[in-house]
Amino acid sequence: MTFENVSKRFAGFGEQHDVVAQFNLSIAKGEIVVFLGPSGCGKTTLMRMAGGLETPTAGAIKLNGVPLGLPDRRRGMVFQSYSSYPWLTVEQNVAFGMRYRRDMTAAAKRERTRHYLQVVGLTEHAGAYPNRISGGMRQRVAIARTLAAGSEILLMDEPFGALDAQRREVLQIELRRILQIETKTIIFVTHDVEEAAFLADRVVVFTRRPARILSIINIASRFGPERTLALRDSQAFFELRNELLAIVRSTAEEERAA
Repeated sequence: MTFENVSKRFAGFGEQHDVVAQFNLSIAKGEIVVFLGPSGCGKTTLMRMAGGLETPTAGAIKLNGVPLGLPDRRRGMVFQSYSSYPWLTVEQNVAFGMRYRRDMTAAAKRERTRHYLQVVGLTEHAGAYPNRISGGMRQRVAIARTLAAGSEILLMDEPFGALDAQRREVLQIELRRILQIETKTIIFVTHDVEEAAFLADRVVVFTRRPARILSIINIASRFGPERTLALRDSQAFFELRNELLAIVRSTAEEERAA
């Protein structure tokens, strides 16, 4: 996926506000890129444009060189809120993402549903309803539904933000594990510096609005693809966290000065 000179301007109350300005970024297939920056800087707007929920004022977002338009199943979004359907079981929720696919038989859909339930570790809870499982499990349901739908790209907007620290850690490790099984491209928005450092292949740090790239930190070159709790406790991770925190704080200081 590539962002080519992407800008976004919103109009309201007789004024126009630039939210994103001439944004350029290329994301490789199978890469996790984390957007990190201050609240209101334009991270989520960029993600919504990538998902087809917003239209750029200028520039283009392309997949395999072809401009993207309205939402399609190549792009799946996972939000902070638990987006399970309460009247459906876990298994039915995962299958729901394939309801309009005409290129698959019913048997193929059932097999694909079972596969992704196993990938996210929810096979034993297939018959449960969302109100009978934890918040972390409901987020795994949302991830499995997006994967089962056939999405090449996962757009994740603070999906673990409402969870406690322990569940966040578990799902961060789970997400990295899933990527070793499934080659998916992920854009992940967070305000959490440690989450960004732990999950990302690259972290893109934003300026205050309008969104511009302040810095890009290559995490994969330091830690490789595998992430463990032992890494999180290491000196190298502590130094990276402090490096990212210093960049984020410089943005906050800029904003206060402005």
